[in-house]
Amino acid sequence: MPNDSHRRAAEFHDLAAHAHRVAAAHHEKEDHLSAHEHSRQAMEHSAKAYEAAQEAFRQSESFQKKK
Repeated sequence: MPNDSHRRAAEFHDLAAHAHRVAAAHHEKEDHLSAHEHSRQAMEHSAKAYEAAQEAFRQSESFQKKK
C-alpha cells in the first residue's frame, strides 16, 4: 500500500512539472494571463504532491514498524 501513496505523490509532481513547463511557454509568448493560470495550477499540484509525499512517508513508516 505504501507504493500507491508514492505513486500518487509522483503523479502530482509530474503534473506540477508539466504545468510549470506550460506556464514558461506562455510567458515566452507574452501570454501572461494563461501563464499565471498555469503557474497557479502548478502551485496546487505541488501542494498536493507535498501532502501525498507526507502521507506516503507516514504509511511507509507504519509499514516498517509492523515488520
